[in-house]
Amino acid sequence: MSDQNNVQDSMHYKDCRSGMLTNGIERAAHRALLYSTGLEERDLHKPLIAIVNSFTEMVPGHFHLRELAQCVAQGVWEAGGVPREFSTIAICDGICQGHKGMSYPLPSRELIADSVEYMIEAHRFDAMVMLPGCDKIVPGMLMGAMRCNIPAIVVPGGPMLPGSCKDHPVMTLTDMRELIGQTQTGKMTVEELMAAEQTALPGVGTCSMLGTANTMSCLAEVLGMSLPGCGLAHAVSAKKRRIAKQSGYRVVKMLKEGLTPRKIMTRDALRNAITVSMAMGASTNSTLHLPAIAHEAGIDLSLKDFDELSRKVPYLCNIKPSGSHPLSDLEAVGGVPAVMKMVEPLLEGSALTCTGKTVAENLKDVAVQENDVIFSLAHPKKPEGGLAVLHGSLAPAGAVVKQAGVKPSMHRFEGKAKVFTSMEDACEAVSDGQITPGTVIVIRYEGPKGGPGMREMHMVTSLIVGRGMDEMCALVTDGRFSGSTRGPAIGHVSPEAAAGGPIAIVQDGDPILIDISNRRLDLLIPQEEIDRRLTQWKPLRKPRTPALDRYSALVSSADQGAILRAPQE
Repeated sequence: MSDQNNVQDSMHYKDCRSGMLTNGIERAAHRALLYSTGLEERDLHKPLIAIVNSFTEMVPGHFHLRELAQCVAQGVWEAGGVPREFSTIAICDGICQGHKGMSYPLPSRELIADSVEYMIEAHRFDAMVMLPGCDKIVPGMLMGAMRCNIPAIVVPGGPMLPGSCKDHPVMTLTDMRELIGQTQTGKMTVEELMAAEQTALPGVGTCSMLGTANTMSCLAEVLGMSLPGCGLAHAVSAKKRRIAKQSGYRVVKMLKEGLTPRKIMTRDALRNAITVSMAMGASTNSTLHLPAIAHEAGIDLSLKDFDELSRKVPYLCNIKPSGSHPLSDLEAVGGVPAVMKMVEPLLEGSALTCTGKTVAENLKDVAVQENDVIFSLAHPKKPEGGLAVLHGSLAPAGAVVKQAGVKPSMHRFEGKAKVFTSMEDACEAVSDGQITPGTVIVIRYEGPKGGPGMREMHMVTSLIVGRGMDEMCALVTDGRFSGSTRGPAIGHVSPEAAAGGPIAIVQDGDPILIDISNRRLDLLIPQEEIDRRLTQWKPLRKPRTPALDRYSALVSSADQGAILRAPQE
């Protein structure tokens, strides 16, 4: 018996979670599999650290993540861990714009969260460093981190540098898209457009404006899941590589401290993220992703939180697409920590971060800067936050608008509805000159369930803005928008058309009122007529693949974060 005990003792390699793979005589086959990957016996005593990579050659925001993963691995080794890399998918919303492929990015968020859970739980990793980049990959990985609740740090790939072209010294993807409308109306030549394509986006990284990718990368830092300064460290910078290495080192220390995502991403931290998103003029998609992250830990976070904070937190950051500066200018004046310092009186400073320190401790030595990039609380760019939540007879459960990107003349707009059941039809109508001043373009059956997949309507808004029509007409949809959207674009209308929301029964010519200041979105017909139409309503079912069919069957409405619910829920 004592000999057997001696054998067991000699085969007890570690007490952390991954010991399930290595400890005991019955794990001989497991150890053999690990040895076959090149590990030595001394490595079996070390914690097993996942590097969750989303590298792909298809997407500029992820093209460089192999290199960043190597930096993370170096930090893990130096801290005494064993790094092991695996991959998730990564879809580029920009490349998906304007066609059926846009049905897939939002559903991919759940697939990414699931893949993190599958790999982490199946292989009993002790901690992880996650390398996301573009729009849905950041929240998908944060959802997976909240779900698995082992020590985790996020290292987003970082923004690309801004580009330029003739007459446009600072170019981002938003500018590039709006040049299409300018070309269609003869304001620039096809040759000039083609030349701009070559220089608008000069290299790897996420698009150099405050779209969803950079919004969520910044908010990962605000949440406390990235090291300070990580969110806006540019993709091509040495700073990003240093932070990647430091993150690998730090996550091993977090394991020893027992510092897990649910201790960091609390309700206070999530509300801090909303606060900073309002100050920055962030993407409307944050209203989908932050509630979805909260849901993984059973935390109640809803549009009510966004509405409350949008009224309290002023808009401070003069960043494209709502402002005039690229993200490189914000990074130059201090990045996310500088924005957080400016709104520090509005933050919950006791929230814990991956540094092991609180928000207040992290910000202690950050200098307050007031300039043309970051305005002050006393002299904000606009008195209310970048996003606004609207309610009314057209959106009983809510709708979302990026009010920071709407010209003052359009904060109250009444127009006649022109109804479409797909983004493509609306784009064709705009391009063909069918949309007249005073029109409210209504695009329905593009919500999470009805699309399925809640496609972005950004091609429509880009055409409207590029044609100079953003003070003549507006857009209302149960779909969503790119974070790079500007103009009078109201999305996330809930309930969506496929769920029998009032947007399903709007008819051409119906009057619609958009009143951002008073947070209203109303269909100006009698309630009795709305009720009568709804009793006669029959849903439109669009063709769908098996993957999208399953998604449609399980997905909740946009006002609930478009989360997936099991049938019994």
